Amino acid sequence: MARGVVLAGGLGTRLYPLTKVTNKHLLPVYDRPMVYYPIQTLVDAGVNDIMLVTGGNNAGDFLRLIGNGKEFDLDRISYAYQEGEGGIAAALALAEDFAENGPIVVILGDNILEKGIRDAVSEFRKQKDGARILLKEVPDPERFGVPVIDGDRIVRIEEKPEKPASKYAVVGVYMYDNSVFDIIKTLKPSGRDELEITDVNNAYIEQDKMSYSIVDGWWTDAGTSFDGLLKANRMVAEKCHRDSQENPSA
Repeated sequence: MARGVVLAGGLGTRLYPLTKVTNKHLLPVYDRPMVYYPIQTLVDAGVNDIMLVTGGNNAGDFLRLIGNGKEFDLDRISYAYQEGEGGIAAALALAEDFAENGPIVVILGDNILEKGIRDAVSEFRKQKDGARILLKEVPDPERFGVPVIDGDRIVRIEEKPEKPASKYAVVGVYMYDNSVFDIIKTLKPSGRDELEITDVNNAYIEQDKMSYSIVDGWWTDAGTSFDGLLKANRMVAEKCHRDSQENPSA
């Protein structure tokens, strides 16, 4: 059974001054703290053993908010602290002992998906090894990691390319076998002096061990800009209102 990792570190400088007093993943998105959504996404996909990786000056707020995870009916929640901003891959490396040589499902703490990832996780569980990522067609792929697709295979991922090779963005959900930690140990810091998750994914691609699923429904990244945070609030609010109309007794 795959375990889950929620990456909720970073300093949130792009959302300053909102992040002057709290971690960006604790900012509200409609009626819940932002981090509730990725946790619930994992739970809805059948992943109930989760590690949350955070950092900065407000890490203790996560413990006060989430506690032992009983609100989500988690089997267990663990916490890890990332010093500084070493990148997504560096944050993921902190989960090596937690994974206990098994597969993991990783989600960024500011990613919200309308219809979840249950089907993709189910497909990942059928794989003998390797990795699986999620793709979503977007109007502005140059803002994201972009897959170069040949037939039904991803041949590489280009990070924020000026001329995107496809209309797809790589969503902040990654599923890996345990060799991901060996791959991270081989990485060199990028120009941003960070260990990049795109380099991890390209390593799997080079081994011909990368699969992918297409996201059904909308996907949004709530933590990279004020406009993104506002958009996430609107989309989640609309979904909640729609769900309440369709299921008035829920």
